[in-house]
Amino acid sequence: MDIVTVIIVIAAGIFLYALFSGRKRSTGRGHTPEGNQPPPSGTGSPFSRKSRGYGKWIGGGLGWAFGGPIGAILGFALGSMFEGMNSEKYAYRGTPRGDFAMSLLVLSAAVMKADQKVVRSELDYVRDFFIRQFGDSEGVRMITMLREILKQDINIPGVSSQVGNYMDYPSRLQLLHFLFGIAAADGHYHPEEVEVIRVISGHMGISSADYLSVHAMFVKDPGWAYDVLEITRSASDQEVKKAFREMAKKHHPDKVSHLGDDIRKAATGKFQKINAAYEEIKRQRGLT
Repeated sequence: MDIVTVIIVIAAGIFLYALFSGRKRSTGRGHTPEGNQPPPSGTGSPFSRKSRGYGKWIGGGLGWAFGGPIGAILGFALGSMFEGMNSEKYAYRGTPRGDFAMSLLVLSAAVMKADQKVVRSELDYVRDFFIRQFGDSEGVRMITMLREILKQDINIPGVSSQVGNYMDYPSRLQLLHFLFGIAAADGHYHPEEVEVIRVISGHMGISSADYLSVHAMFVKDPGWAYDVLEITRSASDQEVKKAFREMAKKHHPDKVSHLGDDIRKAATGKFQKINAAYEEIKRQRGLT
């Protein structure tokens, strides 16, 4: 079951619970006892003070049942937001895109929590990152869900393996690219964050060579250009050209066009880094 369908199931389950709870309270004895005052205006939501707090657990349970580790985390977050009656704001369009966005949210939280603290400046950077990549309205929705997800413990191997099982390889590479971008959002690469990304990458089924290639796009050392193209300095000029063609094909933006124009645009940035690596090697070798 894809993640968007899981979210729909969770939302429906929480809503039915809220509706049933509200109806039970309003019809418990068929009338309002004389002398009792009706609830104050604005407090007639399906969640009373007594029932508030259960939504997140119902959401988490439904999420685990239908969506595994990711579903449980998202279900808990959605349940918390339902209790605040903000649920109508958190719908995602398109199954592939929705799967990608939800996976990015959960794994982003894991990266941000890697150094055992989440500071306001880092959250602001990530918020700006989401808005820049996904647009104003969706970016704001995502950061609101992220705040709820950050409160939870995240089973990184379980979540990452689940992503690896249902997401196609080019999308996983783009997800990895985003995670490095988030780790660099505050201008620093914390070793704990990079290590978490490495673990995520391995459990998602991304090859070591591809991980090192994306890593080199962000964390540059003297041999970064060769690492990006997944070759060594001893490679011949023909091998360099062949590696560039293969990497350009693997990371072409069209590979993730099904995730939407904004993600395809972000993938273009990754494609440009591959071109930059190739141009750097050509410059070093005097190639034309």
